Amino acid sequence: MYSKAKIAGHPLHPMLVAYPVAGYTGTLVGLAVYASNGQQFWLNFAIAMNIAGVGGALLAALPGATDLWFGIPRGSRAQRVGRAHAAMNVVALGLFGAVLGTYVQHWDGPPPSRGTTLGLALSSGGLLATMTAGFLGWMLVQTYHVGVTLNTAQEAQEWQADTSGARHRTGPVM
Repeated sequence: MYSKAKIAGHPLHPMLVAYPVAGYTGTLVGLAVYASNGQQFWLNFAIAMNIAGVGGALLAALPGATDLWFGIPRGSRAQRVGRAHAAMNVVALGLFGAVLGTYVQHWDGPPPSRGTTLGLALSSGGLLATMTAGFLGWMLVQTYHVGVTLNTAQEAQEWQADTSGARHRTGPVM
């Protein structure tokens, strides 16, 4: 197990990533519904979800960065995938941060003069970046077993497969 940020032996980062994913998705949905019906409730919903998503992303980034920089062996394939995962999450955070900066002062209306086109475009791109980061995060778990505790027999199979070249392990399970 490469995770260094844990609670009761469980990796913390995977526990926290659901919050930004839900917040980002809610932002896009809220803006889309607001664009279709113009009801202030949906803009407020999008703003609240955006705040939750950005806050959740910042919170999830702390144990994620700890695992990446202090848990995964340097120069390994897993670390390269982890860096790409982190980069996509930074892109998503930047895009949703821009959405937040655009709409947060319109809680009580009126909507921004440019409507929701910019917000829909930015949050769509941000959600796409989040899905890409999620794919890479799952690759860290599935392929490189980051955050997975293996029993002794599984660990032996990992090393046997590693020496035959059938697997892409990068180092011992920690």
